[in-house]
Amino acid sequence: MKQQKMETNKYKKAIANHPFTLTDEEITKKVNDLLAGKYSENNNTKVYKKLYSCIDLTSLNSTDSNESIWKFTEKVNSFDGSTPEMDNVAAICVYPNFARTVKEALTADIKIACVAGGFPSSQTFTEIKVAEAALAVADGADEIDVVINVGKFLDDEYEEMCEELTEIKEACRHASLKVILETGALQNAKNIHQAAILSLYSGADFLKTSTGKGYPGATPEAAYVICQAILSYHAKTGKKAGLKVSGGIATAEDAVKYYTIVRELLGEEWCNNTLFRIGASRLADVLLEKASVI
Repeated sequence: MKQQKMETNKYKKAIANHPFTLTDEEITKKVNDLLAGKYSENNNTKVYKKLYSCIDLTSLNSTDSNESIWKFTEKVNSFDGSTPEMDNVAAICVYPNFARTVKEALTADIKIACVAGGFPSSQTFTEIKVAEAALAVADGADEIDVVINVGKFLDDEYEEMCEELTEIKEACRHASLKVILETGALQNAKNIHQAAILSLYSGADFLKTSTGKGYPGATPEAAYVICQAILSYHAKTGKKAGLKVSGGIATAEDAVKYYTIVRELLGEEWCNNTLFRIGASRLADVLLEKASVI
């Protein structure tokens, strides 16, 4: 019992080391003011091209098959060199059972990302989550996207949530771990910030807003809060974690909003695909069109 209490206190201390006092209303105002002042300077062709290179091109459908994912990958391959002034997307994101298919089909120099860990609900045994991540990495995944156990977080069961993430991180070996907070289920900014800190403490290389499945997707306010957590954690530990926004991002205008928030809060060094990603399936074509006509 004493050991368990010490473990719980460890996670509460991690949260306390990164205080966050802004209310939801204050965050909304700060986001609106930031975008009103800075959005227009980022709404240009140069940024559209950069944003294209930050996309995790995603196919997470019940109808996915080896054939459809092979064709999906060939589309990414065909972009290589076709538009010399633009870099390819950052990654292809698929279910873990398709990692091998993408690996075999891929000729472009981009990452393979796989959702795992009982995506999108995270409601399964820890052993299955760990095995899914390990199998995806063995089949060629460079990055693993997993959802926190939101129920455990909301019940203050921080030890269980964090230990599970730590186990998954170990199973990733050389691959990056992108932890999905499912911000639409977390109810308020304080919860988002605390979940972000605990995920970083547990080894997350990236923090991701949402699954895009069942709950509201990314919002500028959620991205703002996560950026604050990343900034605070970097200041205290020196670790640079990335941000991935996902869920309902289909317009260039939305993408530029998130880019603007990242640039203003985290700085130019975060504005590349090693530290900033957008999970999307429709956005790529939109950005291509915008970059070619403006």
